[in-house]
Amino acid sequence: MSSDTNAFQRPAMGSGGKSTQDAWFQRALALAGASVLIILAAMLISTAMNAWPVFTHSGWSFITSSDWDPGISRTEITGSYGALSFILGTLITSTIALLIAVPLAIGCSLYLTQIARPSIGRPLAYAVDLLAAVPSVVYGLWGLLFFVPIFVRPMIKVIADTVGEAVPFLGSPVVTYNYATAGIVLAIMVLPIITAVTREVMLNTPIAEIQGAYALGSTRWEMIRAIVLPRARPGIIGATMLGLGRALGETVAVAMLIGGSQRMPTSLFQGGQSMAGVIAITFQEASPENVKALLGVGVVLFVITVLVNMAARLVIWATGGRVAGDAAV
Repeated sequence: MSSDTNAFQRPAMGSGGKSTQDAWFQRALALAGASVLIILAAMLISTAMNAWPVFTHSGWSFITSSDWDPGISRTEITGSYGALSFILGTLITSTIALLIAVPLAIGCSLYLTQIARPSIGRPLAYAVDLLAAVPSVVYGLWGLLFFVPIFVRPMIKVIADTVGEAVPFLGSPVVTYNYATAGIVLAIMVLPIITAVTREVMLNTPIAEIQGAYALGSTRWEMIRAIVLPRARPGIIGATMLGLGRALGETVAVAMLIGGSQRMPTSLFQGGQSMAGVIAITFQEASPENVKALLGVGVVLFVITVLVNMAARLVIWATGGRVAGDAAV
């Protein structure tokens, strides 16, 4: 009995060499994981320290006011800095993008995974993945020179003329580049990301449950509604938050299409500005104190992004799902 038990025991380390290698390997992996948090903390701390004089000077009005009048001092803060219009511009364009992209992404994923034949679905899936690799400046130029003037502006002009007086934030006048145009092009940019993640989640639906639904007499739509969508719900939420993170931080395309105005938004069809856009456009020629203010805008954008990701994780946990990385807990 003892000999049989010993046969299944772990072989002893002769000189301790393998155990030492395992220990060093574990330390290296732990350091690699911790490096992400270290870099993240270093970015936040260094940026917040540089922007702290502006936060001290403006207080809460930095995020509650829209009065943005930069000073030119090198040693002190003399201007007025209120980033509320930039914050609202970022949130408005991102919301428009998600309202358009998420339903399209879910429909596209359902078609690719549940309806299309492999000979059709596979090339279409590759095409969707390819769209995610297109640089944002290409989307911006395409929207600026072709998509917005030819397609988007006539459409929003009709909307403003027909329902603008009855529906808030949809009234005239309509400028060529505005929150709506930036949000629509941004939706096209985040659509491939949301679709790719959602498609992979739907592909992992247990085939036994799908066949069981068909065996009980369900139609294809009933099977999708009862099996595929509930199974994919946590992944869809995660994909949506991933697309939202891309939308919040998008710079070049939004800066080209949002209009560049610093006014508070009163209509989706007026020009505005986003947090990332104002940083990209004005940073190069900004005065020293204005640079600190722009760094403050970056800190606010960073905090918003973190809060969005935390909210996404809480929503996924509340729905009984599991996000990547939870398996290790």
